[in-house]
Amino acid sequence: MKKQKFIKLFLLALLIIPIISACSSQTAPYNSKEKLGPQINYTITGIDAGAGVMASTQNALSDYKLADSNWQLQPSSTSAMTSTLDKAYKNKQPIVVTGWQPHWMFTKYNMKFLKDPKNSFGKAEHISTIVRKGLKKDSPEAYTILDRFHWTPSQMSDVMLKVNDGMDPKKAAKQWIKKNPKVVSKWTKGVKKVHGKSIKLTYVAWDSEIASTNVIAEVLREQGYKVTIQSMEMQPVWASVATKAADATVSAWLPKTSAKFYSDYKGRFEDLGANLNGAKVGLAVPTYMKNINSIEDLKTK
Repeated sequence: MKKQKFIKLFLLALLIIPIISACSSQTAPYNSKEKLGPQINYTITGIDAGAGVMASTQNALSDYKLADSNWQLQPSSTSAMTSTLDKAYKNKQPIVVTGWQPHWMFTKYNMKFLKDPKNSFGKAEHISTIVRKGLKKDSPEAYTILDRFHWTPSQMSDVMLKVNDGMDPKKAAKQWIKKNPKVVSKWTKGVKKVHGKSIKLTYVAWDSEIASTNVIAEVLREQGYKVTIQSMEMQPVWASVATKAADATVSAWLPKTSAKFYSDYKGRFEDLGANLNGAKVGLAVPTYMKNINSIEDLKTK
């Protein structure tokens, strides 16, 4: 009986030791003296599989030959990615995420984009306002406000941070509008009020687009519009405007992130131009990972 008990305990130990080791390696702080890949299982933490940053990351895996070194991109969701980042950051663990700016993570955490010498993610982007054909004729007041809508990354971040801290997006938008009357007046000056006319906005449910869509929706509501907003994946957002199922979106990242959809639906929408300049997409890491500064470093350091 003692022998059988010993064997059971031995087998149990064999099962537990790898689990403890795995947990230990997962919670270990970043070690600059060891290669990064093994520390994070050669994994880049991503977001929704259909997002433009995910396609660009796949290009980067190929461009930098990271796939040849076992690097992989793990799809999840924006909330799952930021939750994973939060845990890693608090424990100073190594992590590489798909990042974009403006985003509250760059305000809440000390983060840096990795240099991209092969230009896999393209250069600086802007976010455009796209409207359906005929909107100017059907709803000239909404068209004018959407055409004038423009704000800065820091202004967008003000709304994003409040939403991330748990505030309802609609309430966060109302507060921002109340605190920034001069900005809003530039969008609405001289525009006539309407009375209950309907307008529909679609958007990709990224933190940045939740902020911008709710702000412009509240501005349009104050102008007298009955506004509906609906979140979708990126392709349906473009399709909804192109087919006139929706009136507009203020979440078109260009020229690279939404390049395919811009091309696919060209001629079936109107591009009102940038509502935000200085956007950026790429791979990002916490600044405590001091020796990881370029995508090339993922393979060599």
